[in-house]
Amino acid sequence: MIETSGVIEKEQGNGFYLVTLEQPEGHQCLCRAAGKLTKFRIKLLAGDKVLVEISPYDLTRGRITYRERNAGASSGNRPGGNRPGGSRRR
Repeated sequence: MIETSGVIEKEQGNGFYLVTLEQPEGHQCLCRAAGKLTKFRIKLLAGDKVLVEISPYDLTRGRITYRERNAGASSGNRPGGNRPGGSRRR
């Protein structure tokens, strides 16, 4: 497998995403989210930076294996993360 990073350009529908890769400059491939991403319901949006695995046999298809976290996320300094009342569950 060839592993490279890229940016999601747009969602094509039916779970596929058009990703522009960084290593072959400007190369685009049609990618699908890997099983772990769908299992843990990780959302993929246009503009997200992702890691992609590409088969050496078909360079136009790939699998998204990792979504990089946003460096400037607006979670603030709350100890409970995004929960308004803190980390306590009811």
